[in-house]
Amino acid sequence: MNFRETLKSIGIIPVIQINDAEKAVPLALALKKGGLPAAEVTFRTDAAEEAIRRIKIEVPDVCVCAGTVLNVKTAERAVKAGASAIISPGTNPEVVRWCIAHRVPVIPGCATPTEVEACMRMGLDFVKLFPAEVVGGVKMLKALGGPYGNMKFMPTGGIRAQNAAQYLALPNVLCCGGSWMVPGGLLDAGDFDAIEALAREAAQIVKK
Repeated sequence: MNFRETLKSIGIIPVIQINDAEKAVPLALALKKGGLPAAEVTFRTDAAEEAIRRIKIEVPDVCVCAGTVLNVKTAERAVKAGASAIISPGTNPEVVRWCIAHRVPVIPGCATPTEVEACMRMGLDFVKLFPAEVVGGVKMLKALGGPYGNMKFMPTGGIRAQNAAQYLALPNVLCCGGSWMVPGGLLDAGDFDAIEALAREAAQIVKK
């Protein structure tokens, strides 16, 4: 199963802001047990790089990606730590070209047709719609599906348990990114049983 097929099979990719790398492995195990063996670890904290490294080494069957990658230096650090893909909130051509040159899957963020076309010109056919709910959500994706029939999306931003199924039902949506199954309070408290339960509920949405 290649990277894209893996994301499609998982369906909902947990977006994580982790403050303590010590919690990375038990978090990954909780997500895996709950049926979501994936994590987008965002480079919004100093713990991100080490968290990715620990998950890759100790829970290798969890698909760990690096999120909020804003420059090539961060992309290099993330890949060296073991990230399977680079994900960003916007489209930075330098990051995209570096990833393509190094054969690293990259999912840049787009919010407009112009940005989608910019990614297409660089050879991509899979991008992130961000911030999904703010820029039109399901309606936006339906509209983009007309002119860009070959483009697949990972909507992220405002996705939650109440609307995830609507996104996943769209033919141009490969998977969704969401953070509701890993609330900061539960993660900081180390309540991995509660996170596992939330992941299991999210996984059930994918199966419906």
